[in-house]
Amino acid sequence: MTIVQSFSKRVVLIVVFLFSFFPILAQENENSIPAAPVKIDSLYREDQFYIGITYNVLKNVPTGFSNDKFSAGFSAGFLRDMPVNKNRNLAIAPGLGLTFNNYSQNIGITNTNGTLVYTVLTDPTSYSNNKFSQLFVDVPLEFRWRGSTFENHNFFRIHGGVKLSYLLYDRSVLRSGSGDSVIVNNPDFNKLVYGAYLAAGYGGANLYIYYGLNPIFKTAQTSNAAMDIKSLNIGLIFYIL
Repeated sequence: MTIVQSFSKRVVLIVVFLFSFFPILAQENENSIPAAPVKIDSLYREDQFYIGITYNVLKNVPTGFSNDKFSAGFSAGFLRDMPVNKNRNLAIAPGLGLTFNNYSQNIGITNTNGTLVYTVLTDPTSYSNNKFSQLFVDVPLEFRWRGSTFENHNFFRIHGGVKLSYLLYDRSVLRSGSGDSVIVNNPDFNKLVYGAYLAAGYGGANLYIYYGLNPIFKTAQTSNAAMDIKSLNIGLIFYIL
């Protein structure tokens, strides 16, 4: 064996020996790298769409008033959640939505020579249908507490708030033996109404109650007195992530 061949053999053996340590070193390096910490979502919020259905009644009504049949209301919209504490379970939430309210009752509205007349219909056999409907655009502002985390969306919640509503459209219908009376965009309705509400429950479905703080009518009156009628809506509200 020549000197060159002997030297080459030694080099090969050294290289093989060094490469045999690489897997061990690599494994030690992998074991020495700490696991990445789990990050808590500091941007967690409950931006939510909502859908509501309510049973509507009227309060502060004139003598002889009665709610006829079932009066329903429907609402839908979006609320922008803005947490105010580190745990992100307290928040305020402004929003935008629509509400449609229907009221079946016994206050007949007729147009007599250009003047709107309001009459309490004491004889239920004198008419077959009497109601008025209103469509509002809503600007709610909620104050929220929730027992949620960014990983759990089934939780207890309590949301209280105020809602400012602008009347977009209204329609009154009276069907009686003397004919039909249909009035659209009644000027006696308040264009701007506001009220307070509370929603509470667990998960998606929650109990909901709203009470109007100013009257539905601004100038209307029966033959006996001015009408200071306010709205009370009770039902369910569903929050959708």
